[in-house]
Amino acid sequence: MEKPFLIGIAGGTASGKSTFCEKLEKGLNKLKVKVFHMDEYFKPESQRPYTKAFITEESYIDDNHPLTINLNKLIMDVKKIAKEEYDVIIIEGLLTLWDENIYKILDLKIYVDCKSDERIIRRIKRNTQWGQTFEQITNVYLDMVRFRHDEYVEPSKWRSDIIINGSKLSEKALRIIVESIDNL
Repeated sequence: MEKPFLIGIAGGTASGKSTFCEKLEKGLNKLKVKVFHMDEYFKPESQRPYTKAFITEESYIDDNHPLTINLNKLIMDVKKIAKEEYDVIIIEGLLTLWDENIYKILDLKIYVDCKSDERIIRRIKRNTQWGQTFEQITNVYLDMVRFRHDEYVEPSKWRSDIIINGSKLSEKALRIIVESIDNL
């Protein structure tokens, strides 16, 4: 490869993006791979937008809004790393297929799809391990996250090349993707 092969992985909160990314990275073990997780590019809390919930009018830090993530820094870091000796670069996050600057540099666009009821249950399990209460998690989800999903994340699904089942990650699909990239 003359330049790294860039892969974007998007999907809703707790859809299985990170899990699929991890499996893909392991599957590409013959290649030099660099992974960027969009969650590592959250702006400091003081710079994140606050939004009033559409229904309850509670005020929340809107962690599912594009202004929450330092997308410019992410793009700069990806372009910088692309000049190094990597075969594959993976960008994983909610807005990977939404952001036009990221989207246009991707060679392969993957969307991990999972029903909202399963995603909320996974989010509850995950976030309670991080010390959040059931009420905190469900309030934010019902007041904010689901609306941002419909606004930014879900529409980006139709920009993907491949849609992966986040409820049951297919080893066959993973193998086909890995073999295709290996063959490049």
